[in-house]
Amino acid sequence: MRTLLAVALMTTAAQAWSTPVTGSLGVRWNAGAPDCAATPQPPLQVQAYEPQTVILRQSPCADFEANFLYLLIGSDRALLIDTGAVADPDRMPLAKTVLDLLPSKDGAKLPLLIVHSHGHADHRAGDAQFASLPSVRIAPTELPDAQTFLGLGDWPNGVARIDLGGRSVEAIATPGHHPSHMSFYDGRTGLFFSGDFLLPGRLLIDDIDAYRDSALRAAEFLKARPVAHILGGHIELGLDGQAYPHGAQHHPRERPLQLSRQDLLALPAALDGFNGFYARHPTFILSNPVRDLLAIAAGVLVLLALSIYAVRGALRRRRQRAQATTR
Repeated sequence: MRTLLAVALMTTAAQAWSTPVTGSLGVRWNAGAPDCAATPQPPLQVQAYEPQTVILRQSPCADFEANFLYLLIGSDRALLIDTGAVADPDRMPLAKTVLDLLPSKDGAKLPLLIVHSHGHADHRAGDAQFASLPSVRIAPTELPDAQTFLGLGDWPNGVARIDLGGRSVEAIATPGHHPSHMSFYDGRTGLFFSGDFLLPGRLLIDDIDAYRDSALRAAEFLKARPVAHILGGHIELGLDGQAYPHGAQHHPRERPLQLSRQDLLALPAALDGFNGFYARHPTFILSNPVRDLLAIAAGVLVLLALSIYAVRGALRRRRQRAQATTR
């Protein structure tokens, strides 16, 4: 039933929305290097999707998570979605870069609001760089403070609106990877910022039921809204569909960052058919890391038990041969 609902969403008539401002993703993202020490490179890549929407990519050499962060600029304030995996400003000059990108109004930089897709450390480590700045507000990352801050009282339902001045960003709950996970929709550009909920890589499932409900909720939310692209927090797949090894600081031939509405609509069916451990799909991989670890641990125990059994058998046969020799 849920899968049929997701398919039906594709044919639902959309409400009247203004045409999104177009932007460009014709960029080659910093892919790190086989030997980062021998290949110095900027820790942060800055790409303007359009003049008021900036994508920042943390170099895989600075941190293997290689996060994507998103800066949306309105007429009254700006919004930064996630602060990435590096707290040290000497290694990752995030706050300086973001402040330099902000326009001025009435003789001062625009105020900045920082929100997070979720509370994992690689999406909030950079908060520390902004903590002492008077014109910056930082949203909490954990429930219930995060939902209260944004006005999402009816968790996980409802929609929170963030007014940037001439630009409205909407937030919805998308838990399943993390209990406080949120995704953000920008009406100006038609971009849906999905964090780790949907990205070209491993979708790590913490709660399968919550994840499935979030996929249906996101599809329902977007059915009446134009979607230019879905932009996640990482790229973890190459063009060949293979995932880079965990911890890899070199991402040769990365697949594009952007996903589409169709990728989102494929997610409920993929979750319905998930075997609970691992499943590969054209633009993402489903994985349950806890179950994977348990399966690996079980396999190790089985191998250990077989090894012990084999060693005991060999020792028993050796004793039997020794006894036979002494008779």
